[in-house]
Amino acid sequence: MSLREKVEEVIEKEIRPALMKDGGNIALVDVDEKEGVVKVQLLGACQGCPMAMITLTMFVEEHLRSRIPEVKKVVPV
Repeated sequence: MSLREKVEEVIEKEIRPALMKDGGNIALVDVDEKEGVVKVQLLGACQGCPMAMITLTMFVEEHLRSRIPEVKKVVPV
């Protein structure tokens, strides 16, 4: 399973449902397999929310890094 497939699975099964509970969503934009950088776009209520960067770093990035050790960083686009 590629890094992108692993990331897609965790986003689909664990991260997206949690964000959707608060009216938000997330889109996977790109995965740099060599650098371990995941690019995402926060959508819905998450878009423009003052807490969006905290959601991105404290929830999305931490969750992906804990589940997939190859993920080094998550950046918004």
